[in-house]
Amino acid sequence: MIEFKNVSKVYPNGTKGLNNVNLKLDKGDFVVIVGLSGAGKSTLLRSINRLHEITEGEILIDDKSITAAKGKDLLRIRRDIGMIFQNFNLVKRSSVLRNVLSGRVGYHSTIRTLLGLFPKHDVALAMDALNRVNIQEKAYSRADELSGGQQQRVSIARALAQEAKIILADEPVASLDPLTTKQVMNDLKRINQELGITTVVNLHFVDLAREYATRIIGIRAGEIVFDGPVEEATDEVFSSIYGREIKKR
Repeated sequence: MIEFKNVSKVYPNGTKGLNNVNLKLDKGDFVVIVGLSGAGKSTLLRSINRLHEITEGEILIDDKSITAAKGKDLLRIRRDIGMIFQNFNLVKRSSVLRNVLSGRVGYHSTIRTLLGLFPKHDVALAMDALNRVNIQEKAYSRADELSGGQQQRVSIARALAQEAKIILADEPVASLDPLTTKQVMNDLKRINQELGITTVVNLHFVDLAREYATRIIGIRAGEIVFDGPVEEATDEVFSSIYGREIKKR
C-alpha cells in the first residue's frame, strides 16, 4: 500500500534525514517505527503524506506516486491519509464536533468548509467516529476543555471522519501519562483491526512497540537497520537500533 523507492531526504543545513530508503508497507499493517531522537522517524513518517518533501526517490500510495502528484491528484491521495500529531493539532476554541468535521474538508469546496456548511452525512460520520473512540458525549464541548488523552482521541476521530485508508501517528502518546497512553494505543489498535486501516506509528518506548505492533521498523541515522515481525525484535535487535541498552517504559 505504501512503497519507498530509493528515498533520501537532505535538509538545507546538509543533515541527512533519510538515506536511500527502500520499504514496502502492506494494507492493514500496524507498523511501529522506533529509533533514537533525530534518527529519521518523523522524517520517514511525514514523507508519506508530503509534510516533508523528499530530495531523491519516489513514494507510492496504492501504486500512485504522491511524490509527483499535483493539484487535485495530490488532494485525492492525501485525503486517504489521516495524520495524528503529538500535540493534537486541534482548534482549541472550536467544538469537538467541528474539529472532527475538519477531516471532511478534502471533500468540499473551500468556501463551504470555511462557513461550516457540512451535510448531514458528514455530521453522522463525525458522530460515529467520536463514538468509536468513546467520546461522543463531548461533541459540543470546546476542545480546550478536554484532557490530553481526550484531545488525542478527537484527533483519531478526525482521521476516521476523513475516511482515511492510512493513519500516520507521530509520537501520539509522548505527552500522555501511562494510563492514557494505553487508552489511546488501544483505540488505534482496535481501529486497525476492526476497519483494516493501515497504521504507522512512531514510538520511543520498546514495550509499547512490542505490545501493539505487528511489524517493527528500526531506523538509525536515516537508514533502515531492522524490518521484521514483532516476534523477531529481540532485546539484542533493539540494542542495535538504539546503539545502547534499550530503555523500557
